[in-house]
Amino acid sequence: MAEKLLIRALKGGKSTKIVTLNGKNMTKMPSMLEKLPGLKTLDLQNNRIPKVCPEISTLTQLTALNLGNNLLEEVPEEMKYLTSLKKLHLFGNKIHRFASGVCDGLQNLILLNLNNNQITWIPQEISRLKSLTYLSINHNQLASIPRELCFLENLSELQLNYNQLICIPKEINFLKKLQKLLLVRNNIESLPEGLCDLLNLRILDIAGNVIQIFPPGFQDLKLREFYCEGNPLFLKQPVNAVKHEDIWSLQEITSRFIMNQLAEKDPFLMQAVEWYPQVRNIISQGRKCAICGKSFLTTWLECVEFFPPSKNWKISRNLQLVPLRILICSYKCFNQRDPNLFGIAQV
Repeated sequence: MAEKLLIRALKGGKSTKIVTLNGKNMTKMPSMLEKLPGLKTLDLQNNRIPKVCPEISTLTQLTALNLGNNLLEEVPEEMKYLTSLKKLHLFGNKIHRFASGVCDGLQNLILLNLNNNQITWIPQEISRLKSLTYLSINHNQLASIPRELCFLENLSELQLNYNQLICIPKEINFLKKLQKLLLVRNNIESLPEGLCDLLNLRILDIAGNVIQIFPPGFQDLKLREFYCEGNPLFLKQPVNAVKHEDIWSLQEITSRFIMNQLAEKDPFLMQAVEWYPQVRNIISQGRKCAICGKSFLTTWLECVEFFPPSKNWKISRNLQLVPLRILICSYKCFNQRDPNLFGIAQV
């Protein structure tokens, strides 16, 4: 049957735009595809193809390629010649290698589906897929994602469900057009503060991770859907605690003095610090106290504030309060806190 369909397609020559060989029990890609230079859509899903044939590099007008549910073990470099490709489906294979050179030619790619494979890493060259708007890598073995992925400025949907991720790059704030982020069933411990800069984010699903608290500004996201069941979120269960005295290191004391003087535009320090790049690097890591607004470096009190989820959010069942991470510079400020602000108990 597959041979008859190919012969029919070949008779069409350059006028053949679509070839569908779905579920034909094929064990290799037909090399005669090179005789169809005008091909736009090639559907070879649900076969037993273990390797992409070299002749695929001739299909420079191809816009959609579906090789889902085959036996591929890599995303081969030959695909970089598919310069017109917009949709690439490689789900349900055995892919464990992603050739970095692939990204060089796929400048028009809009959709990339790599679900249900064995991928453990993504090359940093993925940042070259400048047109990509949809990326799905569900059910793989990713332990991390490269920061370069966050430079896909047109990305609107990112799915990374069922991997082994423990963190998300802080550069996620560069994904300004991101509307949907799915991170279900990973090992993520915390979300970066940059997530709160995603003004277009509408759907966030982090169910089944190990997140306890959310970054400052999370409550201002304009979400429509938010799911977080299966995370050990902090609960509002106040207990009395022993109050301690503030004990700071000499570096902390010095850093606080310099940062706060710089905030007041001290001309002497502003000029002097330019001569000490190491000092500039240290104080660049400073944060501001949520109570007094003054800067601190590495010594702080981690607190939690609970806020009710927005009425505009479609949320997980039984989610009544969302814990928000708040940093305070001293016990003095802690004693001046709002009644709804709590220290985090170590149990």
